[in-house]
Amino acid sequence: MLGVGVAATPAYQGSDDTRIIPIPAIDIREGWFFANLRNGIGVIPITSEHFAIGASAVFVQGYRGKDMPEGIDKLSDGVGARLFTNIWAGGFVATLGTVKIVSGGTKGIVADASVSYPIPLSSRFVLTPTVGTTWANRKYNDRYFGVTPAESLASGLPQFGMGSGFKDVSGMLTATYRLTDRITLSATGGATSMIGDAKDSPLVEKKTQPSGILTLTYRM
Repeated sequence: MLGVGVAATPAYQGSDDTRIIPIPAIDIREGWFFANLRNGIGVIPITSEHFAIGASAVFVQGYRGKDMPEGIDKLSDGVGARLFTNIWAGGFVATLGTVKIVSGGTKGIVADASVSYPIPLSSRFVLTPTVGTTWANRKYNDRYFGVTPAESLASGLPQFGMGSGFKDVSGMLTATYRLTDRITLSATGGATSMIGDAKDSPLVEKKTQPSGILTLTYRM
């Protein structure tokens, strides 16, 4: 599927500002190859009735200097190498993934877990609630949420460092409506809450942040 979309997303994780940005809506699978928003661009060489294992390259978002308090350095966007597995059981869909960041300003390792349960309400309309959580190692957390001595002096914020740990939990609801046999409208909304030491970072202005995505796709 190919299409277009728009996302309302925090300027950075912990920001109280929201950015409205256009996004591509892509979900392509051809043999081992795939491309989608969740798992990036890669291959799924292992598949069965109940699970699939893949590897991919994914976009890793940093943050812009203008979105941060004065004196806090920007973090450049980057690319990560992702390993993941999707598991289907009893109507539930679970995803477990790990990203090793190989370029950009954040570095480190981020792992995620989520569980979804698609609920068909008709032949055209499906509701899918999803809950998830994210863990990151010390290098990532310190780069993203930390305040160095130099930044503390420049910004007036207290110094802050972090170790490894879970950094957020999220709840989302996706409504998908098939307008025709080929055209689908999808809307996702929900919120992500900071947890652990991440929520105590001086950079975190809002501990619970709403977000949403609206897409229109065409099935080739």
